Amino acid sequence: MTDRSKSVNEVVSFDSEELILVNESDEQTGTMSKALCHDGDGVLHRAFSLFIFNDDGQLLLQRRSADKRLWPMYWSNSCCSHPREGELLEVAIERRLQQELGMSAELRFIYKFSYQANFGELGSENELCSVYLGRSNQLVRANITEIAEWRFISPAGLTEELAIAPEGFTPWFKMEWQRLSEEYGPLLAGYTDPSE
Repeated sequence: MTDRSKSVNEVVSFDSEELILVNESDEQTGTMSKALCHDGDGVLHRAFSLFIFNDDGQLLLQRRSADKRLWPMYWSNSCCSHPREGELLEVAIERRLQQELGMSAELRFIYKFSYQANFGELGSENELCSVYLGRSNQLVRANITEIAEWRFISPAGLTEELAIAPEGFTPWFKMEWQRLSEEYGPLLAGYTDPSE
């Protein structure tokens, strides 16, 4: 659904940017370039994953750019990325929402988890990821260097799509949505139910 008249075309991700390496307790252990963090089985690094809902209770999904090294053209949650060396997580989240979607949102931290997922021989994600829920009705201004397409979807529609064609979605998004649905249902309902 990306409206090219309301999109931007700015490169905001670089293989050379230094990401924050962490241990399982989320304590910084060093830094490493984004490219090296994703080589082979990956090196554990700090990340975040955002779920942005509108007032109708629909979730903003993005389809990752065809130029992405890992999971290109897969559907995923509203926004996900990494803080850079020396950058606070909250600052990185605000920066990335603006860079990818041209929007801001009030966000609530929900949980943190680590996962590792391989994308064939092209590399892996190996992240300690903080998951946030938020709401925004601002106009989406998608950055087409990051996002091929975007759309809003109801929770019921998403659950149906995930059951029918799970292979079209990123692995972290599937893990996160399942956990949000199973463990944080009442909290999630505050964002997905317009009457709440």
